[in-house]
Amino acid sequence: MPLVTSTEMFKKAYDGGYAIGAFNINNMEIVQGITDAAAELKSPVILQASAGARKYANSIYLVKLLEAALELHPEVPMVLHLDHGADFDVCKDCVDNGFTSVMIDYSGHPFEENIAESKRVAEYAHEHGVVVEAELGTLAGIEDDVNVDAGAASYTNPDQVEEFVKRTGVDSLAIAIGTSHGAYKFRPEQCTRNEKGILVPPPLRFDILEEVARRLPGFPIVLHGSSSVPQEFVKIVNENGGKMPDAVGIPEEQLRHAAELSVCKINIDSDLRIGLTAGIRKHMVDHPDHFDPRQYLSDGRANVKAIVAHKIKDVLGSDNKI
Repeated sequence: MPLVTSTEMFKKAYDGGYAIGAFNINNMEIVQGITDAAAELKSPVILQASAGARKYANSIYLVKLLEAALELHPEVPMVLHLDHGADFDVCKDCVDNGFTSVMIDYSGHPFEENIAESKRVAEYAHEHGVVVEAELGTLAGIEDDVNVDAGAASYTNPDQVEEFVKRTGVDSLAIAIGTSHGAYKFRPEQCTRNEKGILVPPPLRFDILEEVARRLPGFPIVLHGSSSVPQEFVKIVNENGGKMPDAVGIPEEQLRHAAELSVCKINIDSDLRIGLTAGIRKHMVDHPDHFDPRQYLSDGRANVKAIVAHKIKDVLGSDNKI
């Protein structure tokens, strides 16, 4: 099976009350961990590349890695998606070089400029059989080239969504309801602490999500910044020379609820990075004599696969959907 678009995936997910995992990729081990888990659990999957990933690995390598994954797992529907395309030229480059889905992120610009650039991308992409995601509202946090101060973040205004989708012609819409990019999504003063002393972030704005869904019935919604920052892996990092104080993510039960509503795509990046790093750090401490990257990267890859499998089965509900 060649790379596909997300159109059919999202229709089935919307009707079925689950979400497709959109996992960020940077290297071979991450691609292997994601696609092996998806194959074992019979789940469709979106693999997405940020600007940082494209700079690090080059789009050609990423496309070829997915071609290899498809050859090994031809039964798995896979999308190659551009995450946070900065402008038309970036999106056009990805459309022209094998991506089947692109995101134009002009959310930091005025509403009319966001509409104009998103419409331009959608028209070009659709001419080439590629689907388009755009964003309304801005998420706080840091992830690769995306860096938004908490004070500059803004929730999506439901009053704007119908006009935006109608005038741009985009295929899915990322909204801001309280998620945030990176492993440090919230300042400690924004959170409370539970009985174990772990920071608990403020709840997501499901009222906004529900109002957006009411105004856009049947239309696929996307959540960015949805890593849960699994504390068991943060603990491993910290116990093996790392320093990740107060790293906290989005509670998984809230993501599951979002998937039961209109959210068809949930983005996860930091969790994979943390899992990979935890495997490498622990291996290095446990085996100080090892210097073969195949040894320590294998442990990191195993963590990525375990995290993706957990997300697919226990959070997204996309297992057994092929």
